[in-house]
This record gives sequence, structure tokens and C-alpha cells, in this order.
Amino acid sequence: MNDQDSTDRRQFLQNSLLGTTGLGLALGSTMEVRAESVADAAEPAITNEVDVLVVGGGTTGNIAAIQAGRAGGKTLIVERGAQLGGTTTTGGVSFPGLFDAWGKQVIAGIGWELVKECVEIDGGTLPNFAKVPKRHWMNQVYVNQFLYAILAEEKCEQAGVQIAFHEFPQTISKTADGWQVDCVGFGTRRRVLCKQIIDCTGGAEVVGMLGFPRMREEETQPGSMLFHMGEANNPGRHQLHRLYVHGADSTNSRTVTKANMTGRRSVLNKLRKDKKRLMHLQPETGFRESYRIVGETMITVNDYTSGRLFDDAISNAFYPVDLHTKSGVKPKPLKPGTVPTIPLRALIPKESRNILVAGRCLSSDRLANSGLRVQASCMGMGQAAGVAATLAAKTGKTPLEVPMAEIHKLLREHGAIIPGKA
Repeated sequence: MNDQDSTDRRQFLQNSLLGTTGLGLALGSTMEVRAESVADAAEPAITNEVDVLVVGGGTTGNIAAIQAGRAGGKTLIVERGAQLGGTTTTGGVSFPGLFDAWGKQVIAGIGWELVKECVEIDGGTLPNFAKVPKRHWMNQVYVNQFLYAILAEEKCEQAGVQIAFHEFPQTISKTADGWQVDCVGFGTRRRVLCKQIIDCTGGAEVVGMLGFPRMREEETQPGSMLFHMGEANNPGRHQLHRLYVHGADSTNSRTVTKANMTGRRSVLNKLRKDKKRLMHLQPETGFRESYRIVGETMITVNDYTSGRLFDDAISNAFYPVDLHTKSGVKPKPLKPGTVPTIPLRALIPKESRNILVAGRCLSSDRLANSGLRVQASCMGMGQAAGVAATLAAKTGKTPLEVPMAEIHKLLREHGAIIPGKA
């Protein structure tokens, strides 16, 4: 990325992102609401029997859960944090993309529905996908990250999805028709009996717990800590800043703690050096890279850059090859007309049954993954995983045994765009 591209991108983000933290808002009226009582609140140990368990409520997981619920699957989503949305909300990358390629929309469905509704409620504007932008990031869609999180919650509830925040699996074992997953949260022990698992943790953590192979390079791409700084005597004027956190590792709570503290310490040093006010700080580092599964097939960079149409393609993808390093990033755009695709087999751990992944942990080499990891593509594969898992649960099959025609049919019914189809 050259200096002009970098300047243009910063200006775009500065003009797009909300600045409510710097407006000096006065205290308004006080609203009162009452939380409904929880029937089993006094019970330290509870059991849920569901068709589909989604682990991880980030950009991918909430879409997978909504789709599974809408398709008629009894669905539970467990999320170790306090809200849905992941990178889009907690990580602050509230400008998801890319939903379009070469003058047309290539990813739609539930993720696009959520993004579009968020923009409409917030009074924002959507890009004109019929126009090919000069820079790829110009068609990223700004969303209000705070609104996005609560809209995702609402859509989960409307689809009949049960949400369990502040919980995560501790042990997993096979059962006759699926899995027993024991989750732990503060004051809660939850046993989940499910037919299918969708691992949307970003690092294939459930797959790792089950002992299936994962892969990762020794060096990972830097994470990003996003924050706003403003003038001490002009709180309404502030700018978005992105700080690279080199060595950011999302493997476990210890490495995430280190990444977050390193990022915050650097923000504090910059504030002191520049004598600015901190107007807004994302609570977590945004991670670009973690473990990936060894799947039934692997998407290579040649598959990605050639736009290979896999025979079991379930979603399109679109983004430059975008590997961040210590010296920055120099995106390598795809050739005109090229639209990569994602095969179902890349979401299936090799020689596994009744488990899929979705999101950046899909089976792919590092360069292909640098393009596949972005939000719109993750939403598309999350929706497909939700369909495959639900159909498998209903028919007593494993996802690869579900006919591709049935997966495509249900995806179309829920607004998704099928690769290679007009």
C-alpha cells in the first residue's frame, strides 16, 4: 500500500466511524427496564439438548446460529465474551467487506441482511456495487458497531437461538448421535447434548480440543488495536488510529492477555507523547491470523487467485491477497473478473464427523487465508455451515453426506448467492 492509498484509507475511516465519544454529550433521560427472571438461575448445573451448537459468537458464529435457527434447528450459541459480532464489534473493524466484485454483489444472505439493516437504522448509506471502486476498501460498508451487536442478538432471538454469554467448552466427548459438550461460565456449568458442532472460534479451538490436526506458521500477522484521539480543548475533533500489535497471538487466555496489555500500553505511550485525549478505545486487539484446520480439502493461493469454482462451492469470497507484516501491507488485487469460491470440504476437519468450522480457521494456505479471512466471506461460509449442520442434524447424517443440491436450495431460500449461478 503506497502513502496515498494509506492516507485515503485513513480519511475514509475517519469520515465513516462514529464520533459519539468525543461529542461531550449531556446526560439525557433515565430509562428503566427489568430483566426477565431466569428459571434455572439458582441451579449451578444445567443441561441443554439441541441440534446445533455454535461455539463462538463473532462475525461468523452469529450468522451460522441465525441460519441454523431459521432452518428449524434447535440451536445454542456459546460465546466467551459479553456480546456478539467479534471482529466487527469487540475488535472495532466496523467496516465489513467485501460483498461485491467487479460491479455486482457476490455475497448476500443473512450477513448482508444484518449489515444493511444496521446501516438503514443508523441513517447511513450503502455503496453502489454497480460501480467498480478505484480502491477495494471503498466498498467496505460502515456499520455502527454498538447497534450491530444488539441487532445480531435480536435476530438470534427471533430465530429461536439460545445465547450463552461468558461460557466456553471445557470438555467434549462423542455420544451415539453427536456430542456431549461441557461448558463453564462463572456460576454456571452447562452440559450440551448436540448432534452437530460449528466451530466459529477463529482459531479452531474446538477442533484442537478434539485432537484433530491444525496448522499455523510460527510468525503470525500483527493484530490491530483501534482507538480515537482528540484535542484536549476540542473534544468534538478526533481521529481514528490503528496500532499494530506485533506478535499478537490468540491461542489462549494468556497470549490474548499479553496482546491486549501490549496494545493498551502502546496507546498510553502515544497519548503521553502526542499530548492528546483518548476518546475511544476498543476493548480487545483484533486478530488477523490463528490456527487453521487440516480439512478434507485445502484452498491454495492458486485456487484463490484463479477463482477456482469448486464442485462443492457453498459461498463466494472476494478480497485482495492481504498479508500484513512488520513492514506493513501491500495488497495484491485479484485479476479483473476473478471471484474465488469456498468449498464445503474446506470447512470439514479431515476424517471427522458431525463437526464443521467457519471463519478464518477454514482449511487454506497462508496467502489464500489472508484474503478469505475478511468479514463478508466469513459471513457467507457461516451461513453455509448453518445450513449444512442443520440438514445433517435433521437427517441423521454428517455434513458431507448431505446432498449439495439440498444445501444450495436452502441457502437460496435464505437469500444467499450460490457460486457459479446467475
